[in-house]
Amino acid sequence: MRDSEQRGEEARRMARRHSTPTLSGKGAVVTGGGRGIGAAVARALAAEGAAVVVTARTLDEIVAVAEDLRRSGGSAHAIVCDVTDQGSVAAMAARAHELLGSVDILVNNAGVARSAPFLKVTLDEWETIHRVNATGPLLVAQAFLPAMLERGWGRIVNVASVASLLGARYITSYAASKHALVGMTRCLADELAGTGVTVNSVCPGYVDTPMTNENIERIAAKTGKDAEEVRTGLEEMQPGGRLITPEEVAHAVMTFVPQEAASLQGAELVVRGGGAR
Repeated sequence: MRDSEQRGEEARRMARRHSTPTLSGKGAVVTGGGRGIGAAVARALAAEGAAVVVTARTLDEIVAVAEDLRRSGGSAHAIVCDVTDQGSVAAMAARAHELLGSVDILVNNAGVARSAPFLKVTLDEWETIHRVNATGPLLVAQAFLPAMLERGWGRIVNVASVASLLGARYITSYAASKHALVGMTRCLADELAGTGVTVNSVCPGYVDTPMTNENIERIAAKTGKDAEEVRTGLEEMQPGGRLITPEEVAHAVMTFVPQEAASLQGAELVVRGGGAR
């Protein structure tokens, strides 16, 4: 069975578990939704009855995800968007509102990662990573938050990282950008208290995604190590001895979405297989 067919069957099984999907009538937007964590989050939202817009820069990836969700009986649309471009974000938000009627759930998942020793961090690398990982969620949240506040209900979940809470060698730009994302989340949470809109963060360790695979290839090229050796090293660094799956991160995201999660505000949920920090 192809991976897309297997994922579709998993989504159908999830949908059958709930006679009344908990998110029926809700609209959701997932950035970075074309693969990895974003695609898994989109599947989880659709399985609970939400109408989903998946957005990213790569058209063929988000179209494939949206088609897969529709084959599984969900409602899904693909919209190209560059989260670092304010005009692109505004256009995406306008189209999402047209398609969904209301956007009740926003998952800021789009992100990039790079590694380099501190003295080799370039200004271009620093600014690019911050633009995607910190400025992007700011722009997208600003685009959807006013309508959520007007309705008095909304859920914003920012996919951060364990690197949002810890420091480590060679990830200065990435960790700083994810610290900024958690800082923004905490500040916004204070502003949103009592409004019916919540904002929280999910902080995974290394996740088995295409982005991680790309980083492994870069590390292997820089160090001369075999890619499998690099992957094994990353796995051994994790408390559980393995990489986290995208579905595990999606499950954590869904913790913050239901009506019953109204009192979860400004929290960080760590997903790494052991150890809170």
